[in-house]
Amino acid sequence: MYLNLGLTAKALYLSYLGRPFQARRWIIVTFFLLLLTLCWIVVAIGRALDHLLFPDFRNQKIIRPVFIIAPPRSGTTFLQKLLARNRRAFAPVLMYQTIFPSITIQKIIHSVARASRIKGGLLSDISSWIERHCFGGWDGMHKMRFAQPEEDDGFFVYTFVTEAIYLLFPYVRDLWGAGFADDLPPRQRRRLMRYYRSCLQRHLYLNGPDKILLSKATQLSGSVQSLRAEFPDARIINILRNPVESVPSHISVFYTVWHWVDPSIRKDGPESKEYAELATAWFLHLEKFDISARSESYLRIFYTDLVRRPETVARSIYSHFHIPLTPRASRQIEIESRRALEYKSSHHYTLEEYGLNPAWINHEVGGLMKRYRFPLPLRAPSRGSKR
Repeated sequence: MYLNLGLTAKALYLSYLGRPFQARRWIIVTFFLLLLTLCWIVVAIGRALDHLLFPDFRNQKIIRPVFIIAPPRSGTTFLQKLLARNRRAFAPVLMYQTIFPSITIQKIIHSVARASRIKGGLLSDISSWIERHCFGGWDGMHKMRFAQPEEDDGFFVYTFVTEAIYLLFPYVRDLWGAGFADDLPPRQRRRLMRYYRSCLQRHLYLNGPDKILLSKATQLSGSVQSLRAEFPDARIINILRNPVESVPSHISVFYTVWHWVDPSIRKDGPESKEYAELATAWFLHLEKFDISARSESYLRIFYTDLVRRPETVARSIYSHFHIPLTPRASRQIEIESRRALEYKSSHHYTLEEYGLNPAWINHEVGGLMKRYRFPLPLRAPSRGSKR
């Protein structure tokens, strides 16, 4: 297990001592910290047992994995689920697998699930209740279920190097390295990536040693250089969406939690501005990576193409990376794409409601906007995405 002690200590200081006392925030943060600590200990024990019970996982090779990387609200979840339908080729990471990255613990979960089905599905009922009450409020923006493909942020939560910590600790500038690991010292980056590799080795060992790892992680937008150094043969898919649309869309997800933890946080407050700065930095970082990437191991697709022509985009990925497309997988792509074309988001967001404006976006990423001819309207709603 790896934990970035520096970021952890700074986050705790800022929350408990660096801001005026607020009982609600203290209680909520303390509760989730205790829960995270308990999970960290359980997972650490499980991973230690992995070395005793399943030592061969350390020899598991990760050959030419596929990573879907883009700033949040860019269609990454939609593309992941579209590709993950082909389970004969891919081994996608499911949500519960990111929460418990241990072979031992996952085998226990599988055994309990089998016993539960025999006794009427008690575990399924419990997990469904948790999903409805803990995740249900986000279904319109980002539907999450334990047994569905999910991004790899769950792995990184245990390290405190993830944008997810901003949900409880919205101090982006002070905790910049949590969302932008490529700016961390080299030793910390290497330790983070070694931990990540160990998680993925366990995943493939248990769920498909000969399959292609399929990972989706918006978090890696700020870690793409470290990722390439750790996995030099990785195949990376980047989705590019107009920042005018994606930035306010994702702030809206975080603001829901910020306001719940601390009702005094305003939509147009400094928290939104700082998070927007991180998001635009991701765009520029990925653009720099795009320019130097090798075409045989990298593919950039545009969000508008993914939304309008999902079947064509999915097939182009198979073709570009020379991944065999079976007739069954082809039919699945066709069915899922047809269903996706019927999707209409009901969410609308504007830059202004979060204290931003087109001029600010133009200042931050104007070159990128001009290069790809992204429209920069004076005032326009931003629609939700198939994230």
